Amino acid sequence: MAHKPYDFRKRSFLFACDIVAFARIVADRGYILGRLATQLVNSGASVGANLEESADGQSKPDFISKQCIALKEAREARFWLRLIAASEASLAPRADPLITEASEFVAMLTASVKTAKSNPYRGASQGAAFCLVLVVILVILWR
Repeated sequence: MAHKPYDFRKRSFLFACDIVAFARIVADRGYILGRLATQLVNSGASVGANLEESADGQSKPDFISKQCIALKEAREARFWLRLIAASEASLAPRADPLITEASEFVAMLTASVKTAKSNPYRGASQGAAFCLVLVVILVILWR
């Protein structure tokens, strides 16, 4: 991954694409590594899927829940990458940048979850703001 976007969702999508490309190489190495590649794709792609879901969370607890799941999946992807690299030394050079990226996701998501949990007001006013906008629109239409 040459350029890393700042946006979590874009970055997680690129990570998932890189995971799929790497998993194709791993899967060609036999049955056991193929099974590990499947686990890797499941967890690596799930990071992005849960970040997409968290972006439109129905509530702050829903947002935090999805972020926590993405964090767990990033940790799991890192585990599978490390296991593949340790099991097949020739794959380690290709796995290392992905391990680094997974570790960066773990760090970013840990910070995100801690921030969301520590600030009870952050994100809480979105529902109120939506209601206010809805009321203003209704008043304009009523006239």
